[in-house]
Parts: sequence; structure tokens; C-alpha cells
Amino acid sequence: MDEPTAPIPLGIDDGFAATKVALPDGRLVTIPSRGRVGRAAVTQIAGICTDIAIAEYSADDTVYSVGEVDGMSTRFDGYANSGLNRAIVQHALQVAGAGGRPVHAVSGLPMSAFYLPDGSKRTTAIEGKRASLLEAVTCIDGRRPAEIAFHAVIPEALAAWYDYVIEDADGEPRLDEGRSVRAVAVIDIGGRTTDYAVVDSQSLQHGASGSVSRGLLDVKAALAEAIQRRFDLEQVDERQVDGALRTGQAHLFGQDHDFSREVAAAKGVLLEVLHDETRGKLGRGAGVDAVHFVGGGAMALAETIRTWFPHGSIAPHPVFANARGMLKFLRYVCEDGP
Repeated sequence: MDEPTAPIPLGIDDGFAATKVALPDGRLVTIPSRGRVGRAAVTQIAGICTDIAIAEYSADDTVYSVGEVDGMSTRFDGYANSGLNRAIVQHALQVAGAGGRPVHAVSGLPMSAFYLPDGSKRTTAIEGKRASLLEAVTCIDGRRPAEIAFHAVIPEALAAWYDYVIEDADGEPRLDEGRSVRAVAVIDIGGRTTDYAVVDSQSLQHGASGSVSRGLLDVKAALAEAIQRRFDLEQVDERQVDGALRTGQAHLFGQDHDFSREVAAAKGVLLEVLHDETRGKLGRGAGVDAVHFVGGGAMALAETIRTWFPHGSIAPHPVFANARGMLKFLRYVCEDGP
């Protein structure tokens, strides 16, 4: 009889734009949150695709293709509890090398999805998210799925605070006493939402915390419209939009076309909205000791947002701040762990 395999502790930040995984050996994995209903209709000519560029999964008796496909939108209410979400998360776990292994995981919800305005928890939403990732997903190609045996859910921006105050040195936690007692504002610019969490002396200040339903996917939507308008296209591949956002160029009709002005304009609209929202919550930031930016949007908008506050900072590898904090929470803080 085989010896039981020890579970892998993971932080899983399953966002609307990208899904990130933090592993205990220090590896960080990210994939686009990109999938659609149905088979991929793609054959790998060279044989087995070892990097799992495209894979098919069954969740809720529905087949999903995930990876390098033209994906359906994840910007719908209920995505966090959907079969599409579970298929994308399973794909991220396969890419991370967790296939066939039991997993203990922490994921997150936006602040406004986790808390009511009075600071009480949205228990139904939290339990729904927690239970969803525990449901089985099947790998159509015969790979052994990662089995999530334990799953806890925390607020996303608060996860980034755990990453900010807990240092992990060779598997041993060290609480940064200076950071943990200061008033810190965490601004998490994600795909669909931007989260605000103000923590003072390890207490969450709900009056200055919350979410706004704007994020990097708004930039992508505006950029997609610009590409369609210039070339009179009915639709544009999501991967082309991602490339244009990243490089300022869209590859169409066998050529690269400059869209740097459209990228700048789309970012400018989002920056204006977020600047106003941030000023409304934090003013000029005089009441906090530090302002900490995280998330994929923090990386994409870094040049501008770093000038908003004299005591502002952008997290190292900000895309992974939530996933790292979720893993730290699981390993060092979680009282309901297995």
C-alpha cells in the first residue's frame, strides 16, 4: 500500500484577470484566468505538450478548455463559485506541479464581498467560496487532479497585509514588529476590483476599507474596443489585447501595429477613477504611516501611482502579494487549519 502523501500548503489568488499560486518552496506561478465552455479543438502537433499550454477539465458536468484559448469573460457575478473558476484553478495547480497531490489552500474574496458595510462577515458568500473549490474537478486528458482537501477564505487586500508584516525565513515566520503596529493602507489593484484595507495596530479599520468595481480589465476592455474600431473587427482575441497592453503593439494581419497612445489613454481613465477613490478613502495619506500598493494593476500602473503618496511603496513582485500572504496566513496564522 502506498504511503499517504503529505498535503501541499498553497496560497491561491484566483482573480478575474489572472490566477496566482504561491508554493512553500518559494515558487510563484501565474496563468491568465482564461477558459471557455467546450473542447479546445486544438491538437499539439509535436505531441504531448509538457508545459500544459491548453488542457480540458470537467466541472459541474461541463467541459472547459483552459489556457491558450480565446476565453469567455470572467467578469460575471458568481465567477468565484463557478465551474469555470474551478477549472482555471485546477489548471494553475497542474502548472504548479500539484497534480495528483492533496492540497491545503487559502484563497480570497474582495473586501466588499467578504464584509458588509458594518464590518460583519458575509458568511453565505464566504462559505460558498470555501465549499466551491472543494468540489471535484476531472482532468480530461487523464492527468491526476490536485485534490483540495482543506480551503479557507480571507479578504484579498488583508492577505497582502499578512505578506507585508510576516517574513518567511527558511520556513520560520518572523513578524516585523515595526510594520505590524503601524497604520498601513493596502491598495490592491486587481482585474475587476480594487481593494482598500487600512490596518492600524493589527486592527482592520472598516471605515477606510472596502472595494471599488474597477480594475485592469477595464483597461483591457477599452483597448479591445480601440483595436476593433481601428480595423473594423467584430471581435479581437484576448491574447492580442494582452500583448498590446504589455508591449504597446497589437499583432494583426501579420504585422505589429502601434497602440501605445490607446494604452496610455485607457490607463489614464482608470488612474483618474482610482485616484479619486483613493483620495476619498485616505485623503493625502497623512493618517497612515505607509501606503502599500499590490496587485497586477500596481505593476501596470506603477509609474504613476508611486507618485501619489510620499510614503507610498509598491510590493516586490506585486502580482503575487496576495498569494504569498494567503500562504503565510495558512502556515502561520490560520486557527481552523487541518
